[in-house]
Amino acid sequence: MKQSKEHNATFWDHLDELRKVIFRIAIAVCVLGFVAFLNKEFLFNLVFAPHRSDFITYRMLCRLGETFSLPGLCPEEFRVELINTRLASQFLTHLTVSAFAGLLVASPYVVFQLFGFVKPALYEHERKYSGRVIVSSFLLFFFGVLLNYLVIFPLSFRFLGTYQVSPDVVNRIDLSSYVSTFMMLSLMMGLVFEIPVVAFFLAKIGAVTPDFLKRHRRHACVVLLIAAALITPTADIFTLLLVALPMYLLYELSICVVRKAAGKTIP
Repeated sequence: MKQSKEHNATFWDHLDELRKVIFRIAIAVCVLGFVAFLNKEFLFNLVFAPHRSDFITYRMLCRLGETFSLPGLCPEEFRVELINTRLASQFLTHLTVSAFAGLLVASPYVVFQLFGFVKPALYEHERKYSGRVIVSSFLLFFFGVLLNYLVIFPLSFRFLGTYQVSPDVVNRIDLSSYVSTFMMLSLMMGLVFEIPVVAFFLAKIGAVTPDFLKRHRRHACVVLLIAAALITPTADIFTLLLVALPMYLLYELSICVVRKAAGKTIP
């Protein structure tokens, strides 16, 4: 049952409340973005860390190689130089990365504000699971961003950044190309990890069932392998499996989510 206040509120009341929500969100993002802008050294140490051969992922691979006597697992040292070719590019990159960091850190508050705006319009049974869905969405999104930061982007950058058609051609990666690829892949993997949440809502409206997902498991595996190959265009099967395995686990998790959600559909 909806709250009576929702019935009494006019269109202009909703518009005024939305304006306040957007204003609070903008303030939060701007403040956190400004804090990130002031901490330039810390911010770009994080952003540039994956392009160095001493990144934590490469160190872990070397330790695994030593533990299991697989020397080929340890990547060779490499160096890829980042360059800037435009006058204002470094300053604009600083602004862009700071804004991205501010939005990323403020995202829990952003969703909390948006949920608070739409909550009065939800039915009672919708409110029961909405909180768990929001928390799950946050965790999945950040897991996707973390996977990109630790695995997908550094391994992809190492392969593409050191790939040469000829020793006469030296790789010098443009700063804007590095940053835009980093942010795009982070966003892409964050969205990919929302598959169980999408499956939950599809199950709620009766669009998918557990049997449907089980019947098409083989087709899904092929699609996931193709998607993993496109996301990480590397030459080794190890990197491909590092990306494909979490995506397959997300598919299996979606089956469990749909099984639980299919009992009741949204009226």
